[in-house]
Amino acid sequence: MMISRIVCGNLKEASHPDTLRAAFAEFISMLIFVFTSEGCSITFTNMSMSGGAAPGNVMIAAAIAHAFSLFVAISVSSNISGGHVNPALRLVAFSGGHITLCRSVLYWIAQLLGSVVALSLLKFATSGSDTSSYALKVRATPWNAIIFEIVMTFGLVYTVYATTVDPKRGNMESIAPIVIGFLVGANVLSGGGCFYGARNEPCYGIWSSPG
Repeated sequence: MMISRIVCGNLKEASHPDTLRAAFAEFISMLIFVFTSEGCSITFTNMSMSGGAAPGNVMIAAAIAHAFSLFVAISVSSNISGGHVNPALRLVAFSGGHITLCRSVLYWIAQLLGSVVALSLLKFATSGSDTSSYALKVRATPWNAIIFEIVMTFGLVYTVYATTVDPKRGNMESIAPIVIGFLVGANVLSGGGCFYGARNEPCYGIWSSPG
């Protein structure tokens, strides 16, 4: 990556209707993704604690919920803002010169607000049920979790670039939402064997607490 590819943008761009419309699309997409996926996680976790579902079934259900909710969240905003629905992916897009710093900051704010609003609504709608937390599982070390996160994040970034950013992607962009959603669902399953909270979504971390 060359520094010359990084563009800062300006305040005029930040107040442009297209930029604000795109930021609002990111807000809505993040709200949809977090509310639906975390809502499913709360439901199946409660079922597991009451003996209504086996832990393995809960993990599979969580993976499916994340995959399909992300698929929908990306689909509804892809033609407006690019539909990354992830601050980390926006950072990579900015580093590659595909988006200005000014627009990136607006998107980050919108995504974080979308996550906060979604989790707040869940707290209210479920009468204060606990949302997901981050915690290591038995025999797992912090380094195990770090390696999982590095590999999963690399896979996610590579997939997003290959299907939505690469000029040689061809018709891959039309199926990008479902491809990215399936990868995140698979990551929930693979990382879930090491630690709680494996979901490739930094916005969860501003609310979730260590377990």
